[in-house]
Amino acid sequence: MSFSMEEVEMKSSAAEGLELNYQQQNENCKVYEEEAGGSCTPQSGRCCMVKQESNEVEATELLDKGLMQYGCSHYRRRCRIRAPCCDEIFDCRHCHNEAKNNINVDQGLRHDIPRRQVSKVICSLCGTEQQVQQVCINCGVCMGKYFCKSCKLFDDDTSKRQYHCDGCGICRIGGQENFFHCHKCGCCYSVLLENSHPCVEGAMHHDCPVCFEFLFESRQDVTVLPCGHTIHTNCLKDMRDHFQYACPLCSKSVCDMSKVWEKFDEEITTTPMPEPYQNKMVSILCNDCGTKSLVRFHVLARKCPNCKSYNTRQTQG
Repeated sequence: MSFSMEEVEMKSSAAEGLELNYQQQNENCKVYEEEAGGSCTPQSGRCCMVKQESNEVEATELLDKGLMQYGCSHYRRRCRIRAPCCDEIFDCRHCHNEAKNNINVDQGLRHDIPRRQVSKVICSLCGTEQQVQQVCINCGVCMGKYFCKSCKLFDDDTSKRQYHCDGCGICRIGGQENFFHCHKCGCCYSVLLENSHPCVEGAMHHDCPVCFEFLFESRQDVTVLPCGHTIHTNCLKDMRDHFQYACPLCSKSVCDMSKVWEKFDEEITTTPMPEPYQNKMVSILCNDCGTKSLVRFHVLARKCPNCKSYNTRQTQG
């Protein structure tokens, strides 16, 4: 039987590879025998694999120790923070702000934590105080499966699908693929609104017009109104429950009111004004389209001739 030079070279390379692999396995097995006190055959190579898998399991178990067992009502995490402003220890920044802005605290002493100045955290498992980092330097436990060094945020509940938005400069929840950052509005919106939302500069950088919580860092769901202003979803629901359908900031309708305007038409038709007022004309401003008009007065409502809305205000007459 004869072989070509190419085949001979290939067989020679393969043999050298097998020899090197055998030598490496043999060295690994010797190390294993010294550490474990047992014997091992390099032909099987199983001891090396078992040891590697065992080390990986142990490392994972250590990192996950205490997972979802520590934290507060705001976050499940395995560390606490030392507030740089008052040098006190809290479970999270929200716990600090709730405690330090409580009505029982002297008004001159109330304050929020400067979140980006937090530099010390305390491991909840071993109590070691250390610089802000994800893994404890003492016991090796992971203090938060989600960790953002920029925001000093730890959270074990990754079902929130947290992500850091460079445009906002803070962490958001809901999955980065589901949101986009509008640079004019200065905040993240659902991708469903990317080509349809009306831009209002700094739309989220103000308080909710109902509950007065700062919207940009709010943990509650926020809704964008047709006018472009923003409001808590629950606050908008409360408005509707109390039959308030106009934006608290600009007075534009917050939903399609065409069916309601039809009811107004019917009621005004069946409720004629007394004779002295039948020809009375007044000036109005439409809150929905911004048109100024001169219309016939009625005590119930005045209709905008441009957009047919009754969301108007009388300005003269």
